[in-house]
Amino acid sequence: MNVADRKITARAPFDTEKLDRLMHEAGLDALVVTSRHNVQYLLGGYRFFFFDAMEAIGVSRYLPVYVYQRGRPENALYIGNRMEGFEKELGRIAAPAVKTASWGSMDAIRLAIDHIKALGADVKRVGFEPSFLPSDAKDLLSKELGGASLADAQFVLERLRAVKTAEELDLVREASERVVNAMTATFDICTPGMSKHDIVDRLRREEHDRDLVFEYCLIAAGNSHNRAPSDQRLKAGDVISLDSGGNYKGYIGDLSRMGVVGEPDAELHDLLHEIEEIQQVARGAISPGARGGEIIAAGEEAVRRAPHGNVLDYTAHGIGLVSHEAPRLTGRGPVPYAPYDADRPLQPGMVISVETAMLHPSRGYIKLEDTLIVTEDGWEAPGDIARGWNIAGKA
Repeated sequence: MNVADRKITARAPFDTEKLDRLMHEAGLDALVVTSRHNVQYLLGGYRFFFFDAMEAIGVSRYLPVYVYQRGRPENALYIGNRMEGFEKELGRIAAPAVKTASWGSMDAIRLAIDHIKALGADVKRVGFEPSFLPSDAKDLLSKELGGASLADAQFVLERLRAVKTAEELDLVREASERVVNAMTATFDICTPGMSKHDIVDRLRREEHDRDLVFEYCLIAAGNSHNRAPSDQRLKAGDVISLDSGGNYKGYIGDLSRMGVVGEPDAELHDLLHEIEEIQQVARGAISPGARGGEIIAAGEEAVRRAPHGNVLDYTAHGIGLVSHEAPRLTGRGPVPYAPYDADRPLQPGMVISVETAMLHPSRGYIKLEDTLIVTEDGWEAPGDIARGWNIAGKA
């Protein structure tokens, strides 16, 4: 048997019963999954290294595909690039069947269509991810499925990931703690004359040294509210806001901490304390069984009572493989989506990012962002250090 078609026998690395239930509720008989985060989830964390930085190749793009039939996990198929045959030989792809025979979107989706047709006439409604399927592949899928219809499966896949497993929570903890440790190490070397580009470059190195994939850093300095890396240079007394996403084995550590070039004065202490109070009020609303919208309501009420409420921004959102994933707590946040979890109970294993920022007219951009894991008796905050003013230039 060719390595591209070799079958393996292994238990699925995700909750097949939960997925079957969600598909039944949505009226889906099969899934064609093409987003890299959902494919990674269904494969138990596997992600092909070759296309980590860029998905384009030749005249098309890398398109990993995972096909799943409801109630028949043994019929699942992963379709990967031809070079993934090496990964298959090493036993790294956890799927009942693997075909590493594609180079672009069209040949990958053709293999998926052939597999769906082989599943039989019972497959009448196929779920796909509209935002993560190229138009050429979507057109071919619609044309070649025969009597089967297509439906949006994004919500089904998001709910599958909404409650994290113990293994996933360990990755969230590691990502959060490593990001904060990278930030504190970066604050230690910040001195007058350094540019924002210099600081971000150092944070990138610190995250890489901690086995994180650096995703971004939003950085503000001085009295500016601009958070793009730039040639702006630090001066004595400047505040520094670092808001960074570091990825650990697919899971995002997204936190924000504050530094200052010199000693913080009384006003800076008061401003950061004002933000901290809002963060703590929001934490107090997090517990299993509480409605998701209570986190938003608690924080917004604390903002209304705050001395600088008119220049404060507050929100909370789910986080994991994707930023702003389930639980969906509000429909008024910066990223638009329906507030599905606002009136539904939080569950242990859900992960929530809570963030409060102040756009002070003279002291600059001041922010705290924390990651909270819902536990059986409340919450846990990985990476919960360095929440005060970090003194720059200690190294």
